[in-house]
Amino acid sequence: MELKYIGLDEINGPLVALEGVSGIGYDEMAELRLSDGTKRLGRVVEISEDRAVLQVFEGTKGLSLGNTTTRFEGKPMELPLSKEMLGRIFSGSGKPIDGLGDIYPEKRADINGRPMNPVSREYPRNYINTGISSIDALMTLIRGQKLPIFSGSGLSHNKLAVQIVRQAKIAEESGQDFAIVFGAMGVKNDVADYFKRSFEETGSLQRVAMFLNMSNDPIIERILTPRCALTCAEYLAFEHNMHILVILTDMTAYAEALREFSSSKGEIPARKGYPGYLYSDLASLYERAGVVKGSSGSVTQIPILTMPNDDITHPVPDLTGYITEDR
Repeated sequence: MELKYIGLDEINGPLVALEGVSGIGYDEMAELRLSDGTKRLGRVVEISEDRAVLQVFEGTKGLSLGNTTTRFEGKPMELPLSKEMLGRIFSGSGKPIDGLGDIYPEKRADINGRPMNPVSREYPRNYINTGISSIDALMTLIRGQKLPIFSGSGLSHNKLAVQIVRQAKIAEESGQDFAIVFGAMGVKNDVADYFKRSFEETGSLQRVAMFLNMSNDPIIERILTPRCALTCAEYLAFEHNMHILVILTDMTAYAEALREFSSSKGEIPARKGYPGYLYSDLASLYERAGVVKGSSGSVTQIPILTMPNDDITHPVPDLTGYITEDR
C-alpha cells in the first residue's frame, strides 16, 4: 500500500517539515507533488520522533502548506550506472545535461557508497603520470591514494585541473583501462564552458565523465555532486576493473554549501560557522579512494580547494590536510 501525506506543517527556506510520519529513514528520497501536477524531489535530512524534515532539490518556491502531497520512496538517492557514462556530461545530481538522452543503467547504486573494509584494502604501489613535473617528481600521485591541491585566490587551479585531465595516463599495461571522473561544484557558466570546451578540443572528453554543479544551482545539489562522482568512479573501478582518477573542484564551495545547509537546519556551528561534523563529512568523501582485493581497478582522488584569504589554517584546508596526509 502506497502511503501519501497531504499538506506540510512548516516551510523554512529550502526545508519543509512533516508531522505524524512513520517508517521512514535518514537520507530517504521523497516525491512532492503540487496541486498543479508538477513534481519535486526531496531528501530526508532530519528525523525526530514522528517529525521529518526534507530538503527540496528544486527549492520551495510555489509551495504552500496545503497544496502539496508527499510520497516517500523507501530508499536513499540512487545513481543509474553504466560504462556509457564516459564521454557524457551530467548535472550535480547525476542527470544528463548534454542533450544525448538518458543513461540506460546496468545497475543503480546508493550515492553514499559503502564503507570500504580496511582489511580488504591493498597497498598502493603503482602511480599515475600527470605530466606535471612538480607533482610527478616531488609528490607522486599513487593509484588508490588522494592528493589534495591547495590553491590561493587568483591562482589558476582550473587550468591545472584541465592540464591534468589532458595529460594524465598510466603505464601501458595489457587489460587495464584508465578514465577520469571530473566533478565541479559551484562553478560559473564561463568556467563550466571552459572545462567542456577544453576537454572537447583535446579529445579528452571520451574518457571523462563530467558532473557539473553551477553556482546558481540549489545547494543540496552541490552536496550531492562529489557523492555522485565517486559512486560513478567506484562502479567503473571495482566492477569494470578500470583505473579511475577523480578530480573534485572546488571543495571549498562544497564546504560552504554544507555550512549553509547546516545553518538552515538550526545546527550549532563550530569554527567559522562550519558544522561540527565537517571533518567526518569530508572524510566520508576522501576515504572513498583505494585499491580493493579481488579487483584490479583503483580509485584515486585529487580534491582541489581554494584557501579563503590564503589561510591554510582555515577549517577546510586544515581538515583536508589532516584527512589526506596518508603518504
